[in-house]
Amino acid sequence: MQVNNSVNEFILSGLTQDALKEKLIFVIFLFLYLATLLANFLIVMTIRYSQTLRSPMYFFLFYLSFADACFSTTTAPRLIVDSISEKKIISYNECMTQIFAFHFFGCMEIFVLILMSCDRYMAICKPLRYTTIMSQRVCGALVNLAWVGSCIHSLAQILLTLRLPFCGPNVIDHYFCDMQPLLKLACMDTYIINLHIVFNSGTICMVSFIMLFISYAFILHSLNKQSAEGRRKALSTCTSHIIVIILFYVPCIFTYARPLTIFPVDKMVAVFYTIGTPLLNPLVYTLRNAEVKNAMRKLWCNKF
Repeated sequence: MQVNNSVNEFILSGLTQDALKEKLIFVIFLFLYLATLLANFLIVMTIRYSQTLRSPMYFFLFYLSFADACFSTTTAPRLIVDSISEKKIISYNECMTQIFAFHFFGCMEIFVLILMSCDRYMAICKPLRYTTIMSQRVCGALVNLAWVGSCIHSLAQILLTLRLPFCGPNVIDHYFCDMQPLLKLACMDTYIINLHIVFNSGTICMVSFIMLFISYAFILHSLNKQSAEGRRKALSTCTSHIIVIILFYVPCIFTYARPLTIFPVDKMVAVFYTIGTPLLNPLVYTLRNAEVKNAMRKLWCNKF
């Protein structure tokens, strides 16, 4: 519920106030966003229609690419449009919607990465029971739980935001609506709400990051029992996953697992995990995965 709120719209400061730099931002980020959509779309469609990519790993990769495309869409289009707009105005309702969608798809990406690490652990450490444990029914149930968990996280974030009264300045020192910049504008003591945000988003980032590294530590330790070929293939797959995890989690932990403090570098860090990582993920998974590249080449060459 909106409480004592006299602000109906916000003004986004964007990445820069320089007119020339804003034109460069428009060109660069339009290209990056379109490349992100194309790369993730290719992976989604390849997994959807390929007959060879039917293992649980590619089932989860399908949802990771979908979450990447949606996650990037929550911020990139507004950044691109605002870079050529005189007034970077966003309404209160649009701001709340952006916060919900941003945290929903960001949390979905976190949960899918955890599911992918569980899948790799079962495939490498429990190979004889892998097909039984990671059945299609189990994988579907896990993804459904990820959707529900993401929704709960986003609802918690948006309910905290709706409690904030805004009665004065309405300039958000960012290029999209997020909790931390909005707390600076609230007409109340935000210490308790900030603790809730750090506990919510920060804990999810930190705990899942630790869980992922523990799981991959077990996986890498178990590779000693594998054959040379199996060790090489497993190591290649796990290396891709670890790269993705580091690229996504380190900026997120820097942003959300700390008290309310705004740093000048925050905007560039946000650019990296909202626009850069969704583009790098499909590149990492395709360039380092011969099976995906072969399936993509075979499927699209036959179609075109």
